[in-house]
Amino acid sequence: MTDTTANTSEEGLAGSVLFYEKPEPLSAEHHGTLGVDPVDHPYAFVAKSHVVPLTVTEFAPAALSYPVIFVGETRQPVAVMGLRPTENLFIEPNGEFRAEAYIPGYVRRYPFVFANDDAQKRMILCIDRAAEFVKEGGAAKLFEDGKPSAYTQQAMEFCNNFEQERLRTEAFVTLLKDLDLLETRDAVFTPRNADGTAGEPQKLADYYAVSEEKLKTLPAKKLAELRDNGALGQIYAHLVSLLGWDRLIAMTFQRAAKTPAAANA
Repeated sequence: MTDTTANTSEEGLAGSVLFYEKPEPLSAEHHGTLGVDPVDHPYAFVAKSHVVPLTVTEFAPAALSYPVIFVGETRQPVAVMGLRPTENLFIEPNGEFRAEAYIPGYVRRYPFVFANDDAQKRMILCIDRAAEFVKEGGAAKLFEDGKPSAYTQQAMEFCNNFEQERLRTEAFVTLLKDLDLLETRDAVFTPRNADGTAGEPQKLADYYAVSEEKLKTLPAKKLAELRDNGALGQIYAHLVSLLGWDRLIAMTFQRAAKTPAAANA
């Protein structure tokens, strides 16, 4: 829902969500003349982030493009899109995703996002006022006659669906924790010396992943439950996605070859 009297401060929202520099509770009073224009570089805002959060139902399509891993204390699922913290290998110079890459819902909902209004026990639709394509008199109006436009209503529906998927993802991660299936792993690259011998291994990242050994030792009844509720399929998608580390390494070398200066950065 869109609210104009939310007890949510701008300071409380800013900086708390990846990509959102100046999120504001959306209202006709403050944003009635704004709209969204098409831009030349639609996904440029993702170019300096090497990971993007995922929901559990995205594991399968995302696995075709990226390693899907779990990070942080909350074991947040993310798609790994680069090996360097400020480099996304899947964003082209024109600000588009690579044609074959899956675009996560977290990215597609931008510049909109839901925020918690704890005082009123509800969710508030916000917009990133700093987004370059949110402009005065923009083509896709946010409001018409003081009411949310069709464009804004579609955004609200998308964000609402995303919120439901986010809650489903939290439940999935809790299940993995309860079954003690997550373990720490390292992504390692072993370069080749000039003579063809193996060089010194280099750690690229450490993260959490499902332990295949622990998965195998689960009781048959529990495995059947995971299969029936769809969790087992998502787990396998995650495990298969880990083969994507080699793709990221290859893409990193390809980009460095095109821009030699980056290799020494």
